Amino acid sequence: MIKLYGHEISGNSYKVKLLLSLLSLDYEWIKVDLMKGAHKQPDFLAMNPFGQVPVLEDGDVVLADAQAILVYLARRYGGDTWLPTDDVGLAKVMRWLSTAAGEVRQGPESARLYHLFKTTTIDRDRATQKAEFILKQLDQHLGDRTWLEFERPTIADVAIFPYVALAPDGQISLEPYPNVLAWIDRIKHLPGFVGMNGIEAPALV
Repeated sequence: MIKLYGHEISGNSYKVKLLLSLLSLDYEWIKVDLMKGAHKQPDFLAMNPFGQVPVLEDGDVVLADAQAILVYLARRYGGDTWLPTDDVGLAKVMRWLSTAAGEVRQGPESARLYHLFKTTTIDRDRATQKAEFILKQLDQHLGDRTWLEFERPTIADVAIFPYVALAPDGQISLEPYPNVLAWIDRIKHLPGFVGMNGIEAPALV
């Protein structure tokens, strides 16, 4: 069975949980207690020397980094649905994975870390500015489309979604970005959607 090592407040752990659920895959969740430094212990560092969650174990395959894990799961279990194989389509999705690790990390993810954990190494004003920049770009991009790319959700949406939806944790309002809010709602209504603390699943009708 697939094993996912992560923490419940980690948006990067959550994005992997979300894709596993969207793909209807069974897995074992193994909590890595970040507060007690479990991610810096030898047994965990043997899986990921960077000392970061998430880590995915699938048989003999052990992978770290949320974006890399999304690629693996999409290709291994999702056919072409979640990650296209044509050159242009693949490039478009990979651009958003880079955005998740770049602008989203520098913006809403960093703002959330600052406010939730009082991380003094983070420049709050810079994180807020970066968050507002990427949210504005996303809102414009989503002005004439349903998903980030194509007429269906892909791992581009899964990669960007968590820390954007969690932006209020970093005291970043999403109200100025109606297209982003509509996109968040669409993701929440995908079959198999699961939430996390700060991202509620829609009520069952």
